Amino acid sequence: MTKVGNVYFLFCSFVDGRAPTEELLLDTKGIVKDKHYNKNIERSVLLASMQSYALVKKHSINVPYGALGENLLMDYNPYHLPSGFRLKIGNVILEISQHCTLCKSLAKVDVKLPKLLKDDRGIFAKVIESGSIKEGDTIYLLD
Repeated sequence: MTKVGNVYFLFCSFVDGRAPTEELLLDTKGIVKDKHYNKNIERSVLLASMQSYALVKKHSINVPYGALGENLLMDYNPYHLPSGFRLKIGNVILEISQHCTLCKSLAKVDVKLPKLLKDDRGIFAKVIESGSIKEGDTIYLLD
């Protein structure tokens, strides 16, 4: 295991909107109580890097954390990780499943966002081992 970073913020999506949270409970169907729970296992958790927000800010676009749709916002950039690679965060094991596709909702935030974040919005993971993730948890790459 190699330590690579930490979780800064956590978000959960509900039917009436997104909300920050201090802890996420996860099982192999996704994030418990999230509106996407048990919908598409390959897209259970969206990981995003603080670098995405820095890139957006560099282009004079101010968006609040969570606006990219992420569940975990971290100081580690996972976008280079291939499918099948595993991370341990808290007591949860996540497996990278696919790069995030751009959605039209980003254009509602700012019309420049979809093009700007084409390769830097986030990466999806599925839950391999259930548990919880808390703000401040360490992120490890599994060898």
